[in-house]
Amino acid sequence: MHNVPAAPAFTPHPDPAWRGRVTWTIVALLILWPLVVASEFHPSILFDRESIAATLRFLADFVPPAHSPEFLQLLLRETWQTVAIATAGLTLALLGAIPATLIVTERLSISRLGTHRMAPGSRAIRQAVRWLLVLLRSVPELVWALLFVRIIGLGPTAGVLAIALTYCGMLGKVYAEILESSERHASDTLLMNGGSRLGALLYGALPESASELVSYTVYRWECAIRGSVVMGFVGAGGLGQRMDESMKMLAGGEVSSMLLVFVLLVAAADFVSKQLRKRLG
Repeated sequence: MHNVPAAPAFTPHPDPAWRGRVTWTIVALLILWPLVVASEFHPSILFDRESIAATLRFLADFVPPAHSPEFLQLLLRETWQTVAIATAGLTLALLGAIPATLIVTERLSISRLGTHRMAPGSRAIRQAVRWLLVLLRSVPELVWALLFVRIIGLGPTAGVLAIALTYCGMLGKVYAEILESSERHASDTLLMNGGSRLGALLYGALPESASELVSYTVYRWECAIRGSVVMGFVGAGGLGQRMDESMKMLAGGEVSSMLLVFVLLVAAADFVSKQLRKRLG
């Protein structure tokens, strides 16, 4: 009589990590569900018959895009103003972010070279600048724009100042993180041999991080263009202000032309970023 082999008591699951994945998925859903409820998000509204009909009527007005000579001339002028607002705001942000980066980047600290600890005064100044950067980037540029519109009135100046303040905080934080994560041998050598913080930045840390810094700066310029458009809805000038007027008049063709310009601006910023990375890489 032949012995029949007993069946294995336990068959292992083909995916050994399935318990962890299922557990974390359940945890994520438990956390996400109250947030969805608090946001009052109702996806069913998108499929409501009246909502779909209104959407189709609105999109039908997009074709063809407005292309009259008078409107195209206006569109070109507003586009130029939007780019100017974004560029001027980012330039002002850089004027504040670069000195702040020098202060908050610990690897550029001269006082820590001997003992690996910063002097109390340097630590206090560094922490104060960090909190200032937190304050600046915590307030969205749209809120800054609303404040400046109330203070100095309607116009592009409010948009420029709003971008400058918010992006100064963003750029200072991210620049410092990029420099901290890069190779530090060159900058440490310069500091230990009597070099200044600025020299260590320009000749030590910057060459190692140039590509990433430029890429992030161009990305922020792209974000500034989009931000200047949004701020136009609160009276900060540029394409956004013109789009607000066109949407109030239900001029779908004009809105369509402006959206196409937005796409071209973002594509141009992406092209510039790619070319700069190639040259620096």
